[in-house]
Order: sequence, then structure tokens, then C-alpha cells
Amino acid sequence: MMIVIALLIIFALSTFLVAQLKGEAKIPLVITHVTVVDTTGARLIRDTTVVIVGDRIKEIGTTDNVKAPKDVKRFDGSGKFLIPGLWDMHAHISYMEFLALFIANGVTGIREMGGNPEEFVQLKEWRKQIANGTLIGPRIFAAGVIVDGPRKIGRRTSLNVENAIEARQAVDNLKQQGADFIKVYSMLPRESYFAVAEQAKKQGLSFAGHVPASVTASEASDAGQKSLEHLFGVVSACSKNADALHDEANATVAKSGLSVFVGAEIRTELKTLDTYDDKNAAALFAHFVKNGTWQTPTLVGWQNLAMTDDRYFLNDSRLKYIPRERKDSWKVQKAALLKGFDPEYFPERQRLFEAQLRLIRAMHKSGVKLLAGTDTAGLYEYPGFSLHDELALLVKAGLTPVDALRCATRNPAEYFGLLDSLGTVEKGKIADLVLLDGNPLEEIRNTRRIAAVVLGGKLIPRSTLDEMLSGVETSVETK
Repeated sequence: MMIVIALLIIFALSTFLVAQLKGEAKIPLVITHVTVVDTTGARLIRDTTVVIVGDRIKEIGTTDNVKAPKDVKRFDGSGKFLIPGLWDMHAHISYMEFLALFIANGVTGIREMGGNPEEFVQLKEWRKQIANGTLIGPRIFAAGVIVDGPRKIGRRTSLNVENAIEARQAVDNLKQQGADFIKVYSMLPRESYFAVAEQAKKQGLSFAGHVPASVTASEASDAGQKSLEHLFGVVSACSKNADALHDEANATVAKSGLSVFVGAEIRTELKTLDTYDDKNAAALFAHFVKNGTWQTPTLVGWQNLAMTDDRYFLNDSRLKYIPRERKDSWKVQKAALLKGFDPEYFPERQRLFEAQLRLIRAMHKSGVKLLAGTDTAGLYEYPGFSLHDELALLVKAGLTPVDALRCATRNPAEYFGLLDSLGTVEKGKIADLVLLDGNPLEEIRNTRRIAAVVLGGKLIPRSTLDEMLSGVETSVETK
């Protein structure tokens, strides 16, 4: 009964907001005197007027030169900074409330990295409602159901394949069900992995995800895996003992599941701390550049594993937006993961995280393309909020603020082949935008200072964003 009440609360709020926005849909929006951060370069374009008609940017230029049409909705952007809508390129949506959290944080697009069959059915319905304007939420590119190894060792709510034949069938089924791409997972056997790669290409689908224990990062890149997630297989591949470390990790997880996989991954990364080889790393990064292999490091997740004191998480004010069921699962998940780690991890965890940050800096300097993703709503990762944490960590790793911002704006558009319509603030592009009260190129944490969001050309002011957050808080309290 309480779950039904919670859904009614969030649905009622969304319905009210949808009606409010529909009333303004045909009225042009004019943002004046704003400073534009277009993400095509590091410069700021000051005292700009942006005219939005429908869902597109109709005109953009200096306030003195741009003539706005009559009967418009005006927003004074004085002292504010306009950026493209943000993308979380590694997210999982389990609750309707998450949709509102994304928008309230300026995340207007996500790459949904897969779940179980029931979640995919629900996700497709939400996506349909978002598209027809009856539900407020981000643009969603979805993997559907994750493809993993046999049920006895793989993720049990995935499409579990025993061999290459079943792997090809899984790809065909996902294509038929409407998946935008294929997500591969940790325990996928070697033969099945390459079958997925081959069949995805035949079906005109890209594939992304974990580097399974059965293949190396270099092999995944050569097979055409479009993005590698969480740095799995990448850190240890930079060791002078890379081959031996891979064989050791593969043998460890051959008869086990995800917790053992992560534990083995951490173990090999710890050994890489003292065996890192610049030449191996440079060769690997050049391989990624040559093959166009993207990286989604999800640094916020690694930072969370480096902080084992629960007091840091239990005092987080963002917990009020997370359903109790998910908060309880985080406790179980963390205990299971930490149990699989060797004792040497704990005194070395911060050193390992700093090494991962240095690796990101080196990849970026080598020209490897990066995407900002969080693994929301994984362990202490908050829909929408954690994307801003990820941007700050990318800057901590050595990226400039504008480069970090591109990882959540221009780069996702390029990844999806949508640079003609998204990713930058330019004439003719879809008006998914965020207005900030501070300059993100001066301080990346200013992406959190959201004054308004423009979603498909419709302005959602700060007051309404706050209403959305309050609605989510009320909804999760009743669950």
C-alpha cells in the first residue's frame, strides 16, 4: 500500500509539472545577458542572447544584435552561465523517482547500462512517456538486459549464456526487444564474448560494458567494444607483468561471481602499483586511440570503495532521496565487496585510488576519449548528484574544468553520433541546457549551482526543481 502511495505522489507531481510545461511549449523562450560556455572551446561568450523556439536554439548572439520574436517568455541570464545539458554515461534506473533527481541536477540525458528483464520493460514504458510528454525525465539510451556468463557464476538476473550460440541469440533477442546497444558483463566466457561482438556488429548495434575476466582490455578494444567501464582490466594491463596478472585474475574468478571478480581486479591493481610500466601504458592507450575505444572510469565509485568509514556515507544529506530498500541493499553490497578484498587492500586503498587518478590523467593526455559516468545507483551513488562528484574527480585527476565538462556534454553527443543536435550550445541544436549561478570553468563545482534547467526548450526554474526534489523526498519516505 505504501509503495502505491509513493508512486501516486511522484506521478501526481510529474503530471502537474508536465501540464505546466505544456502550457509554455509553444511560447518562444529568450535568455538574455547570459554567459555561454558552449564546450567547443575554453572561452566564454559573454552578454549573449539565446532564442529558443520549440525544442531548438533558433538564434544565438550578442544581446545587442539578436532580435527576439514578440510574445516570448524571457529569462534574465545576467550573472549566469549557460552550459549544455549534462549526461550520466553510466547509470541504472530502478525507481521512477530517479528520473526527477536527474533533471533536478541538470542531467538531461543518460546511458542506462542495463538491469533485469522486468526493469527493462518498465524503463521502456517510462521512456515512451518521456517521449510523448506525459512524464518528465532525461533522454535515455538503454542497453536493456545485461549479457553475462552461465547462471551458476554470472549475474543471475541477466541474460545468462552458456556458449557462443546462446550469446548470438541473446544479441538477437535484445535487438528485437528494443535495446539501443549491448552491455557485456564480468563472467562472460571468452567464446561467448567474441560471439556477442560479432553478432552485435551484424545487428548494427554497438556493445559496451565490463572487460570480462576472460579477455584483456586490448582484446576488448580490438573486438570493437565501444566503451570500457570502471577501468576493469585497464590498470593491470599497464603492468610490466600484465599477462601474468591477467591469467592469475582469470583463474581466480573462473568459478565465482561478481564479488570475487571485483576482489581479483583489486588484487591485480594493487600489484600494478609497484610494477607500472610507462611503455606498456603508452602502447595500450595508443591502441585505444587507434580503435576509438572510449573509457568510462566511474571514479566516484572507486572513491567510495577507498572510504571504508561508514560515517562518511551515513551523514550524507542526499540519503533522503533514496528509497529505504536501496539504502539497505547498499549495506549488504558493501559488506559483500569488502569481504572479497585481501587484507592488504585496506592500508593501500587511498594509494590505489590516487594511482587510478594518475591513470586517467595519462589516458587523457594520450588522447583517449573519456565519458563521465557514475554507476548510479550503485554503492552510495546518487542519481544526478553524483555526476557532479564525478566531474570534480575528473578535474582532480588532471583534466581542466572545460575538459571535464566535455566528458558530460560534447563527448556523449559524439559517442552517440549526435553532435549535429546535442552536446554544445549552438544554433540549430536541441535546447537541453543548464543555467548556473557560477562559472564552471573557474570552479567545476559550480555545475552544482543550478538556477534553471531547459529541457527540450522548456524552462524549469529553480523553484520548480526544488518542488521536484521535495516530491521525491516525500515519495521515498512512504516506501
